[in-house]
Amino acid sequence: MNDEQRLPLWRQLQAVTQVLQAIRQGQSGTTALAAVAPALRPGVQALSFEVLRSLGRAQALRKLLASRTPPPAVDALLCTALALLWRPQNASYDAFTLVNQTVECAKRTPALKAQASFVNACLRRFVREREVLVAQTDQDPVAHWNHPAWWIKQLQSDWPEQWQAILAAADQHAPMVLRVNARLGTPAQYLEKLSEVGIPGRLIGDYGVVLASACAVQHLPGFEQGWVSVQDSAAQLAAPLLLSGLTPVDGLRVLDACAAPGGKTAHLLELSQAQVTALDVDPLRCERIHQTLARLGLQAEVVAADAADVSAWWDGTPFDAILLDAPCSAAGIVRRHPDIRWLRRQTDIAQLAAIQARLLHTLWPLVKPGGRLLYCTCSVFRQEGAQQVAAFLANHSDAKMLSSPGHLLPHGAPQGATPADNPIGDHDGFYYALFDKQAA
Repeated sequence: MNDEQRLPLWRQLQAVTQVLQAIRQGQSGTTALAAVAPALRPGVQALSFEVLRSLGRAQALRKLLASRTPPPAVDALLCTALALLWRPQNASYDAFTLVNQTVECAKRTPALKAQASFVNACLRRFVREREVLVAQTDQDPVAHWNHPAWWIKQLQSDWPEQWQAILAAADQHAPMVLRVNARLGTPAQYLEKLSEVGIPGRLIGDYGVVLASACAVQHLPGFEQGWVSVQDSAAQLAAPLLLSGLTPVDGLRVLDACAAPGGKTAHLLELSQAQVTALDVDPLRCERIHQTLARLGLQAEVVAADAADVSAWWDGTPFDAILLDAPCSAAGIVRRHPDIRWLRRQTDIAQLAAIQARLLHTLWPLVKPGGRLLYCTCSVFRQEGAQQVAAFLANHSDAKMLSSPGHLLPHGAPQGATPADNPIGDHDGFYYALFDKQAA
């Protein structure tokens, strides 16, 4: 029996409630989960993701059960339990166990103890009246789609034919995808190594393997020796897109702007002998780039600086290629990080788009004539993709758009007519635009 199985459910629910409170206060899910005791963390992360994927429904149900908003800690516990209870066919635990352990959690938590009877009454009523209460919330878009109302409306505007599929895909569990180090082997060879240790998988894209089920990286053959990295198949397109058509690739001077945690930097180096500068504004995140490269046995110049403040870091020599993985809403990776949908605000999108535009405008002069710039975001919002690029092209006559995927919608969303270089498979939402710099 492992540690997670020995831990009582009420302790996990206690931690999940704290994670939900932290997210509601503006903290990222990653940071909130990092504060959970290591022995609890795997189970708490799994339950937290379940809760976040059903939080819209849970909040609507809580409003029916308690017309007055309870104190934050009580509300978080109730929403946690309701999110885990409302779909019995998908529930991790039976209703009796969940109600019992939620009440036990309230009794054992000082901030909740006085409300244990209230929590018990609410949840027992829900179990008795489940079908009626769920039906009452079915017409609420936030409850139905488990995304904020503004997010739903934005997708309806951006993708009138695909918005429902995009939202549905966001609530699926993301697969674990590996990028095979091209310096050390091929995806087919690594698939054989996985088979030897009983880990099933399949090929995806040109460099990837998708596992049948997620596993700890320490169980992957050769992970510490740099054979593979964890990276979604959509993100694996960046390096080959940027390098395609540039010959020879060895000796190229390449900038990876906004590079942390270093996955795309590493892929650039796995595919070439380029001189890569990896730039990130956060010194702590730069340390993660160093760690990524060290595990893979690769080298790059890692610089902690604001990409938009060119005078602080650029030596004046133009780059052959620039990868701009711009700060964005991360609306394309919510299946991996379900907290994002509840953290983002509608006003964030315009603010992020302004940052993206400034970075594009600032970095474009650093590309030498005949060089390339690849703009990408892990977003499905057009303001961070097609609209951003249209504005850039309108203001830069020396920029020529090359064949590139454009908007990659998450797996399960109808793609419509897509360019030939779009991968077919299970991937996150992304946007890619590749520009060639024309000579004056």
